[in-house]
Amino acid sequence: MTDGAVVSLWRYPVKSMMGEELNASDLTDRGLLGDRSLALVDTETGKVVSAKNPRKWATMFDFRAVFTTPPVLGSPLPPVRVTLPDGVSVTSDDARFADLLTSALGRPVTLAIAAPPEPSLEEYWPDIAELDHQETVTDEAMPAGTFFDLATIHVLTTATISRLRELYPQGRFEVRRFRPNIVVRPENGDAEFVESKWVGRELRIGDDVVLEITDHCPRCVMTTLPQGDLPKDSGILRTAARHNEVHVGVYAEVRRAGRVRRGDTVTLG
Repeated sequence: MTDGAVVSLWRYPVKSMMGEELNASDLTDRGLLGDRSLALVDTETGKVVSAKNPRKWATMFDFRAVFTTPPVLGSPLPPVRVTLPDGVSVTSDDARFADLLTSALGRPVTLAIAAPPEPSLEEYWPDIAELDHQETVTDEAMPAGTFFDLATIHVLTTATISRLRELYPQGRFEVRRFRPNIVVRPENGDAEFVESKWVGRELRIGDDVVLEITDHCPRCVMTTLPQGDLPKDSGILRTAARHNEVHVGVYAEVRRAGRVRRGDTVTLG
């Protein structure tokens, strides 16, 4: 008996930029192949550039990053093509890359192709009572040697999106606001925070992949930011804060690598 199915897969080649929706991907112990493999670094502070601090990096969601060719397991990752807000595109191996991104962002940045041993970023906390901080910016450590926030895989269910829509019908709750890697449609179609019950369990995907659901995914100001036709809306984060302890989705680690595909069955272990 299956508990659901994979309905979409997402990879973000450059941290905090828009990414690409996939039909299939290899999954390694570092997540979807190529996910968050690159990042911009603030030349002045040495910190990883993140939309978590929109006061400094307000336009990051206006940039889109995709691989020039699909990554192949066991081979070097191909260059990434970044499309800037004005429609100009540049590849990560172009000598002009840092200058073009610096000009577009209005702050000096460099491209990092490998994470430092102790990466960190800045996070802005909006004025929402349920958050740990309000109206301040904190320094946040990232997992050593990676460009991830807390874990290599983020899983989200359509049931959670449906529940949030029920709670705040004025808001536009769409998957892209939450930047998951794997979106699951549960067999039970009820609108509820179903994946909150998965923490500590295994998730088997298709014939190969096994994930361990390690923790809830606490949300931040990024979920409220405009992107494309989605408006800025602090109610998105406020709803998660008031009704599910700021959690939307769960984090996971890869326990058995393999190939994951849209349409794969999902089974809880």
